Amino acid sequence: MSDIRLKKVESLLQKEIGALIVNGKVKDPRIDTFITVNAVKVSKDTAYAKIYVSSFHGGKAIARSVEALNHASGYIQTLLGRKLRMRHTPKLTFIVDPSIKEGFEMIQKIEGLDI
Repeated sequence: MSDIRLKKVESLLQKEIGALIVNGKVKDPRIDTFITVNAVKVSKDTAYAKIYVSSFHGGKAIARSVEALNHASGYIQTLLGRKLRMRHTPKLTFIVDPSIKEGFEMIQKIEGLDI
């Protein structure tokens, strides 16, 4: 599959998974409402997708959310399969991405400097 097509699939998955979480289609109380889908990496054969999620809340809250999302990955995959026009819906794996929390902490440190 061409790199351009892979980027389109990644972008589409990122948008759709984010919409499913925000719209409450995944009804698990462990999923944090401030969770965001930062990036999606799809394998060359589109059989697997790694979804990187992040939140302002760190530690246990994001870990619980990722655990719940991995538990519901089959359900999310089914919802995506119904909505998207793809031959095969990739197997989803959710991974913690600490970039938002790290960026937020860095801004706080910069603001705390006396220059």
